Amino acid sequence: MLGHKRIPSREGGVEIVVKELGTRMVRLGHQVTCFDRRDHHVNRKGYGRCNLHEYKGVRIRPVPTVSGKGLAAVSSSFFASIFAAFGRFDVVHFHAEGPCAMLWIPRLLGKRCIATVHGLDWKRQKWGSFARNYIRFGEKIAVKYADEIIVLSRGAKEYFLREYGRETVLIPNGVNRHRKLEAEQIDRLFGLKKDEYILFLGRIVPEKGLRYLIEAFSTVHTEKKLVIAGGSSDSQAFMKEMQRLAGGDSRIRFTGFVQGRVLAELFSNAYVYCLPSDLEGMPLSLLEAMSYGCCCLTSDIPECADVVEDRALTFKKGSVDDLREKLQFLCDHPDVVEQYKSEAADYICGRFDWDTTVEKTLEIYRR
Repeated sequence: MLGHKRIPSREGGVEIVVKELGTRMVRLGHQVTCFDRRDHHVNRKGYGRCNLHEYKGVRIRPVPTVSGKGLAAVSSSFFASIFAAFGRFDVVHFHAEGPCAMLWIPRLLGKRCIATVHGLDWKRQKWGSFARNYIRFGEKIAVKYADEIIVLSRGAKEYFLREYGRETVLIPNGVNRHRKLEAEQIDRLFGLKKDEYILFLGRIVPEKGLRYLIEAFSTVHTEKKLVIAGGSSDSQAFMKEMQRLAGGDSRIRFTGFVQGRVLAELFSNAYVYCLPSDLEGMPLSLLEAMSYGCCCLTSDIPECADVVEDRALTFKKGSVDDLREKLQFLCDHPDVVEQYKSEAADYICGRFDWDTTVEKTLEIYRR
């Protein structure tokens, strides 16, 4: 597998997917190698030293990586593709569209190549024109050369059929059932107690809709806090812009990147989890929030609405007014919040399961 940053890591949804697929395949008796980026924006706190050689039976091979915005993904996927092409592998599994630009290399040497499109990454606002065109090029290479393409949502499946006439396989992500934890570390670190805050958790990037959330929350009449948890991606500029936008409201807290027990406590004790995204592939943070029994409020994009169905509230994408109304409604009606909470975990864990995801992926390999 290649295209991720490193495992184990929570730097993005791709890293979580690769870890879950790889470790579960190993438990089923398969041999799995993951090509990690070498020492690029490493954040392994809680996971031991950098550049591991093995994680839960998964062989990890760090590949040369050139630092710099956009260069890390290009350089690491190039070297990983070379190593995969000449290695003794039955299947090479590319994750994300950008790395797929190198998919032709192992394909040229007769390797079976699978591509998972985690989202239409060229639409992300953080990319300039060159990077956007490169990612779109990777998408086209996957369409032309991949033996199979896996997508995570109905919208992505329809896109590839409409745009390229290419059939794809829909295999959604899974989720684990989680045990709720008391608010101990988050109380000590951030002064947060159960049901006293609305939570956003994800990368601090424009397409996540944080601007709408901050603007909407600033006029909501409530004593609850808004907790924004997550790190920036590639640039600090957008993070600083959001901090300036929230600067006049003492209720808004930025925690930075979180994981481990702190992350679990944030999910466990949130009054509402809000994901106001303009663009998603299949939001793992939303699945995780529901697995902790969170009441969720999301934008009405298909990638979110198809996940929650009627087990959460949605608002019109990009509408600050609609988001404000829904936030105010939930703050004023704790009984409604409790009803959503009571149904969330059983619903999401019954519908999305990692073991099923792994078995469907292995079926693709066996073809």
